Amino acid sequence: MTINGTEVREKRQSDDGAATHEPDATKAKRKPSEEVDVDASSEGVKSTRRQRSVSVSLRDLILGAVILALVAGSATLGWLYADARRQLDAQAAQTTDNAHAERIALDYAVNAATMDFKDLQGWKVKLVAGTSPELSKKLSDAGTSMEQVLVPLQWSSSAQPLVAKVRSATGGVYIVDSFVSVRTKTVQAPEALQSTATYSTTIDSNRNWLITDVGGIGSAMGQK
Repeated sequence: MTINGTEVREKRQSDDGAATHEPDATKAKRKPSEEVDVDASSEGVKSTRRQRSVSVSLRDLILGAVILALVAGSATLGWLYADARRQLDAQAAQTTDNAHAERIALDYAVNAATMDFKDLQGWKVKLVAGTSPELSKKLSDAGTSMEQVLVPLQWSSSAQPLVAKVRSATGGVYIVDSFVSVRTKTVQAPEALQSTATYSTTIDSNRNWLITDVGGIGSAMGQK
């Protein structure tokens, strides 16, 4: 009996030991599966992070490209605006200079066409006003020659400005055509005669807007 009892107890202990060790065995069997799940989960997280990283990087690249395009566009627009502004300023300056040259030429034409045989010296002063030294001498000589004609004819004329137009402008030198309406009285024609005198005036803005050449002085007397 004892032997049998011992055998029974040993058997029971053996069974209990087997039962006791079964969970460890189960745990041992389950560990590889759990490790696989953890590894898979870890790989999934890494993959998601990589996707997010790629997505963020692509978005940054697109945003950077858009910003660069905007900057380049703004720079181009700024350059175009500055260039257009320069052109407008240049055109405005040219218009102002043309008007100034036309005013000088027209004023000169009026003074040159206005004569009175009783005061030819005053006319000769106006004839050389605003002219270069070289031209001034030529005009003084021409005025002296004309004086020999104006006095015997008792010449008296008045002039009104009509129009002046810049014919050319090169390197600051302007050639202006001026037209004035002239009313003339002489001993031979006591009734005033109406005529139009034409002057070609060269003005150099580089020399403080001096008149350097004049053509048509004789046109006020009906000469070409």
